[in-house]
Amino acid sequence: MKRIDDRPAPVLLLCAQAVVWPGAALVRGEVPSAYALLVAVLVAGPVTAVLALRRSRPVTALVVVAVACALGAGPLPVGATAVLGTAGVALALWTVATERDAFTTVVCGVSLAVWQLLYGLTLHRLSDRDGLDLVLTALLYAAACGAGMLARRSRSARRASDDLLRRAESERRRLPAVERRRMERELHDVSAHHLTAVVVTAGAALGLRDRRPELADEALRFAVDTGHEVTRALGTLRAPAPSDSGLPAPEERLLGLVDGFRRIGQPVDCAIDPLPEGAVADAAYGIVREALTNVARYAPGAATTVRCRYGDDRTDVVVTSGAPLPGAPAHAADLGGGRGQGILRSRAREAGGTLTTGPTEDGGWEVRAVLPGRMAGAGDRPGARGYRAAQVTAAAGLVLQPLLPVLAIRAEETPTGSDVSAGVLFALLAAAQAVTLLWLRRAPRVAYGALGVLALLWPAAAATGGYTGPVLLPPALGALATCVALASGGPVRAGGGWSRSSPRPLGAPDGQPAQGRGELRERPRRRRSRPLTRPVLLAGAITVHTAAVTTAVLDRGTGAPAWAVATAALAGTAPVMCAAHRVGTLRARRAQATRAERDGRLGALTGEAVRDAWAERRRIADGLETTVLARTAGMVAEAEAGRLEAAAERAREALAAMRALLDAVRDGEAGPALRPQPTLQALDLLARQCRAAGREVEIHLTGRVPGRLPAAVDLAAYHAAETVLTTGGEQPATLELDASDGTLTLTATGVPSAAHPAVRERLAARVAALDGALTTGPADTVRLLLPLAPGDGEERER
Repeated sequence: MKRIDDRPAPVLLLCAQAVVWPGAALVRGEVPSAYALLVAVLVAGPVTAVLALRRSRPVTALVVVAVACALGAGPLPVGATAVLGTAGVALALWTVATERDAFTTVVCGVSLAVWQLLYGLTLHRLSDRDGLDLVLTALLYAAACGAGMLARRSRSARRASDDLLRRAESERRRLPAVERRRMERELHDVSAHHLTAVVVTAGAALGLRDRRPELADEALRFAVDTGHEVTRALGTLRAPAPSDSGLPAPEERLLGLVDGFRRIGQPVDCAIDPLPEGAVADAAYGIVREALTNVARYAPGAATTVRCRYGDDRTDVVVTSGAPLPGAPAHAADLGGGRGQGILRSRAREAGGTLTTGPTEDGGWEVRAVLPGRMAGAGDRPGARGYRAAQVTAAAGLVLQPLLPVLAIRAEETPTGSDVSAGVLFALLAAAQAVTLLWLRRAPRVAYGALGVLALLWPAAAATGGYTGPVLLPPALGALATCVALASGGPVRAGGGWSRSSPRPLGAPDGQPAQGRGELRERPRRRRSRPLTRPVLLAGAITVHTAAVTTAVLDRGTGAPAWAVATAALAGTAPVMCAAHRVGTLRARRAQATRAERDGRLGALTGEAVRDAWAERRRIADGLETTVLARTAGMVAEAEAGRLEAAAERAREALAAMRALLDAVRDGEAGPALRPQPTLQALDLLARQCRAAGREVEIHLTGRVPGRLPAAVDLAAYHAAETVLTTGGEQPATLELDASDGTLTLTATGVPSAAHPAVRERLAARVAALDGALTTGPADTVRLLLPLAPGDGEERER
């Protein structure tokens, strides 16, 4: 992203200052004294040098420029520091606004204006001319601050958009590999944990069948139950839940895991702290499960301790086992595939921690993981409040500095023309307009109304304060804030465009609801006020400011009739307001086009990432069907038939098939040329990609969603979910799927962009093909109703 080169600006200001003084004086034949030229050089030189280096220390540059120009204004003639003292200070203030945060900018701008006000009050009372000069100076500073903050906001928005696209592109390439590693890790953990438990239990029962024959029946029941659990867990592996809301708490999962190992005869002592949901809890669970599985495999019966301590700085997960018991057979010692240590370390690394393993002094084994703790990721800076307080204190000290001479010098009373100075009233009105502009985005209706009222008060302030200057200056100052508001492209909709508060059924004439296929219905809701439109604002602004100009001229007195004054005011006001309106419209269109282009690229990247990851998942799932699941089903059949030795052998074969599948997964990383279309089973991938792109997404499936869906409904529901979640917006979104009365309902909240006509057309096309319905409202909610009628017979298992 290129930045405009403004390094020549200080030199140009110096040249302009030389033209104003001493250039103008020399043209008039006045030769400045050597003393004045020396002081001018001593002021202009440091100011130009500081302005040239202002980006590295913008606040320091502002203070130096303001102080130098103030000190030079005393001994130098009028105009000797006019350019540097106005444009130079404004340039330094603009740099502060572009390089520092809004708080620092406001503190600097307000401090500078108040400093100049107090500086004048120490010399003489505030007269009309002084007050008007202060207003003009404050407007200059406000314009510099506003322009700088706008430039910084635009630059930050472009940088954030570029970073978002770059991150989405990176995640698009990474998501298939992440999904492959996830399935590899989960397949290893689920199969190794459950099937190893079957082998260990069966081996122990067979070894003690002469003394304890009842263990064989328990082992057979355990093999059947474990086989069903493996089938369910591997089914979940193929279609993981998009949200973890239905899972037990991390502490309960860990305690249940420990109890499962105790049931197969492994003595385990544990001390587990409550853990929050998230990557740390998932990593801790996976590490403990793999460590306990290795203990059961290589040291059955050895005393084992599990410690999980959740602290502020770190989370310690320690699994320590004693030495293998003498004479205890290790029935599953030959079932390892050599991947456990790598998977353990990858879990810890992905959670932001480290893991070490090694033997203990008594011949046992220890697995120790150090994961992030409670304070990990805290973004609060301890010194932030103190830094703000120091800024305010320093600004207050500089502002109050001009009041020091008052303690020793008593200024002579200067009579004024009126009790209330017009300059003071102008300053109050300008401050009120500046505050109103700050609320333009949060409350546009109130802000525009306040600007209209304040614009009408400028002629009244001129009349009350006895203002005798140019008659059009007060109304022009009042119109400046309105022009800024219109040109800013505030949160209003263009005339004739779409409105989130009053959508019309797609494809139906005005005033006529849509019927039949692809019906679009509006949810009943409270009556809302009509939205502001740009033509309405333009007409209101022209009316208000025409009235302000007319009032100011008539109050001053004129021989022209009122209608002629009003006509002339309208002729002068309308072009100015129309120009500001045109600028705002162009800015809004450009911003909308930029957002649409970014959203299109984000949607394309998200779709590509999900399709690649879905193809990888289907490739692994297809191998899973013919290897691990088939042999697990054989193990269950043998156990139900009462053949314990055969069931143990089938479990060993399932573990061997799992290792072969993992080898195939690792070797065959290239996806197929023809990728399958994602279905609702890919919602977890869609949510993961949206979160990687910077948008928090929650997806919930209720228990009433059937296990089997028609293929057309399945595909349409996924593509609708992809459309509403990838069409712009950074606010959190929630997607909920429910089924009742033969209808699948997809409800998305937090998606205001779904009300855009282009998005609604895409959604309506999806539901029209299935005789469904689409409803919108409130402003950030959309609901799709898809009938679950039998399709072409293509169904899938969820």
